[in-house]
Amino acid sequence: MAAPVLVLNQNSKRESGRKVQLGNVNAAKTIADVIRTCLGPRSMLKMLMDPMGGIVMTNDGNAILREITVQHPAAKTMIEISRTQDEEVGDGTTSVIILAGEMMSAAQQFLEQKMHPTVIIAAYRKALDDMQDLLTQLSVEVDVTKNEEMRKIVKSAIGTKFINKWANLACDMAIKSVSTVAIENASTGRREIDIKRYAKVEKVPGGTLEDSEVLNGVMLNKDVTHPGMRRKIENPRILLLDCSLEYQKGESQTDLELSKDTDFEKILQMEEEHVKRVTNDIIKFKPDLVFTEKGISDLAQYFLAKANITAIRRVRKSDNNRIARACGGTVCSRTDEIREEDIGTGAGLFEIKKYGDEYFTFITKCKDPKACTILLRGASKDILMEVERNLQDAMQVARNVMVNPRLLPGGGAVEMAVAQLMREKSKSMTGVEQWPYRAVADSLEVIPRTLIQNCGASTIRTITALRAKHASDGNESWGVNGETGDIQDMKELDVWEPLSVKLQIYKTAMETAMLLLRIDDIVSGSKKAEGKEGTSAPAPTAQ
Repeated sequence: MAAPVLVLNQNSKRESGRKVQLGNVNAAKTIADVIRTCLGPRSMLKMLMDPMGGIVMTNDGNAILREITVQHPAAKTMIEISRTQDEEVGDGTTSVIILAGEMMSAAQQFLEQKMHPTVIIAAYRKALDDMQDLLTQLSVEVDVTKNEEMRKIVKSAIGTKFINKWANLACDMAIKSVSTVAIENASTGRREIDIKRYAKVEKVPGGTLEDSEVLNGVMLNKDVTHPGMRRKIENPRILLLDCSLEYQKGESQTDLELSKDTDFEKILQMEEEHVKRVTNDIIKFKPDLVFTEKGISDLAQYFLAKANITAIRRVRKSDNNRIARACGGTVCSRTDEIREEDIGTGAGLFEIKKYGDEYFTFITKCKDPKACTILLRGASKDILMEVERNLQDAMQVARNVMVNPRLLPGGGAVEMAVAQLMREKSKSMTGVEQWPYRAVADSLEVIPRTLIQNCGASTIRTITALRAKHASDGNESWGVNGETGDIQDMKELDVWEPLSVKLQIYKTAMETAMLLLRIDDIVSGSKKAEGKEGTSAPAPTAQ
């Protein structure tokens, strides 16, 4: 007998065929189970501890999965998709995981019946195309200029979150901040809404949540540099710099050789003259406020304070840009290039307030700010972190609706309607593909089903009643009331979801399922004999 041929390294482990596919299905199901209770208004919170002893309390799908360490490669893919969802549309991170997990488990029975994965994938792809068409058909146009309409939408996004209790306050904050940073781009004709850069959330522990507000301006965690400077200025002229107001030191090591004892005084005088020249460049324009991203030397502080100019140093670049958009100034790189039009005059009030033991600079009452700061107050750091995450979701939803103003009924109504239409369609299909296609339609029901489960209502009874409702025409907007677990018309309940979020959820969930079904081999080879890198685990572990 010939000796066995060893192709793969001894340390590498190879799993292939059905075992891998079913392993992937189980991994996806496990991740979905971790998050299943986080869907809907009656959702539970998860408490996650990191190795450093920090605590995260949240029911935001993305935030939970970010903290969990998993070993299984398929489970890692699932975690990636919730992050994608968060970056793309900002909401629906929990739904996307639950749907993807359900799509994977729908494929399990077909894999066990020895159906080829490509057949299942073809059916899934067809289902995805149909879903997108059906969603667009079911959606309704919304008028973005009406605040009432916007509030309804944002309220349904917040309804499942921790700040549900302060829903009205949160809605107004989200809508106000998003409409502040919206800019109509004249060249492309599109609305540009950059929340990440220009709507900053500042968390100040203390006070109550009701004290939170959106400032029509900007706030920084800074104090004035010199005690003699003014702390409150009305209608200030603001100058923004990103150069330092101190003597420039040599880049490399500089040696000076002094031959006379008067030379040293000369050098000091030159330094002083340089600083004086720089400050005179500034004083010439009579600003009331100077912000710089670099340092300000004691001497420069003295000159500025003498000229009755308030200076604040080491401002973050992002904050500087925000101030520029709020007060209409321009950030200058050199003091000798300042022009009159670079000075921002759009702010109505500059003042410094003290919260706790820290000083905060406020630039408020701006005439037409294109940037804003959201000031959050709350009892503890954990609460503030959670409120910030919820607000981000609310702002993203408001942004999505402003960019693409189409809505769908929420509360699982859309899933039921799409499932019903797809079941009808599958009856006219021929061949093997109709079974996975129908399985996709059934899997969509996982969203209303989970909503009912999280309320503690009777799942089977309610789902059957809901199906019966959708089977008769004209009831597309009937869904589950997440608070009580009864079925209700979502139009009356005013639960709406943006079309862009739903489309993204379906696309991401289906594409991930297709991707994971395509895998039939996992080779995990460890380079080192200890097996530190790339060791594979047969089952996912969620810690």
